[in-house]
Amino acid sequence: MTASPSPSSPRPRSRRRGPLSRLGRRAGPGRPARPRGPGGHLIGAYGLLALTALLFLLFSVTLPRTFPTLATVDSILSTQSIPAVLALAAMVPIVTGAFDLSLGYGLGLAHVMVMQLVVNNGWPWPLACLAVIVGGGVVGVLNGVIVEFGRIDSFIATLGTGSMLYAVTGWITGGGRIVPGPRGLPDAFTDIYDSTFLGLPVPAYYVLALAVALWVALERMPLGRYLYVIGSNPRAADLVGIPTRRYTVYAFAASGLIVGFAGVLLAAQQQIGNPSVGLDYLLPAFAGALLGSTAIKPGRPNAMGTLVAVAVLAVGLTGIAQMGADFWTVPLFYGGTLLLAVGLAGYSARRRLRTGAVAARDAPAASAEPPSSQDGGTAGSTP
Repeated sequence: MTASPSPSSPRPRSRRRGPLSRLGRRAGPGRPARPRGPGGHLIGAYGLLALTALLFLLFSVTLPRTFPTLATVDSILSTQSIPAVLALAAMVPIVTGAFDLSLGYGLGLAHVMVMQLVVNNGWPWPLACLAVIVGGGVVGVLNGVIVEFGRIDSFIATLGTGSMLYAVTGWITGGGRIVPGPRGLPDAFTDIYDSTFLGLPVPAYYVLALAVALWVALERMPLGRYLYVIGSNPRAADLVGIPTRRYTVYAFAASGLIVGFAGVLLAAQQQIGNPSVGLDYLLPAFAGALLGSTAIKPGRPNAMGTLVAVAVLAVGLTGIAQMGADFWTVPLFYGGTLLLAVGLAGYSARRRLRTGAVAARDAPAASAEPPSSQDGGTAGSTP
């Protein structure tokens, strides 16, 4: 006679999963599985991608002579590459539940440092770019250490370090711009942004390669799973032995490296050192990162969702600009999109948590044996 397990008996697998896993796929005897509508899942995952296509079609019909052209596509891919890179940089700390508000300030300092080293100090441009990217990683590590070991909220900590970065930028430039001499910048340096490959702007390939690399790291490697668990439940991450502080510092370091790379691209695009230009990219970066958490993998930040979100913003802004909208519509569009993104991201996260809670509540019933097995029947036998 086999005793059936009680609902309070240890269940190692279900206890370790938490809200990030997909639970509740199987139902116990007498309790049918909760149907999960495929239509709702598809809308949640690919609705933003469908919206991008719908907006493109709408603007193509409204502006048939200017919008559905190769020049428009080329312009979108070229001008939105830096916002896309910065949105991916913002996405990485958000995975751990932190926010890096120093992104815009770091971008401004990075591109100014490239110009300073190349124009005023005479460094070879590859060495200057490498130094700036490594410096971005150092700034990211500093942010992570302040947040985790200093126990300061990420909003306050990164806002403080961002203000310090802005001060360093002003000190380097003296409040003015760094302008190349009559010979300009090396052609090989400007080509990293201005050139094309297979008919498309090269920066678009940078964005795609970076998104794929982050997708592999977050979705296919233990590092990414650890970061998602930390962002979902830091206490649970500590209990299962994940060093939350170290991995959070890793996330900030990766963000800093990406910001440094974005600064190199910005320097090659602008070809001057402007100490205040980086601040314009902060709002688009967070709008893309937060809106991206509602696509592809609804309820959690992800690289491909961020890419789709940037595409939505780019198509919307380009269409609005071609319709002759005033300049103030750009911050209005970004501000409204950011509010919408935060609301949708919060809703997706709450829905994901509710799904996990319902599945965890039903899990004991799913594993319990039929009552007939307790009355002399053979355990696990079928009638």
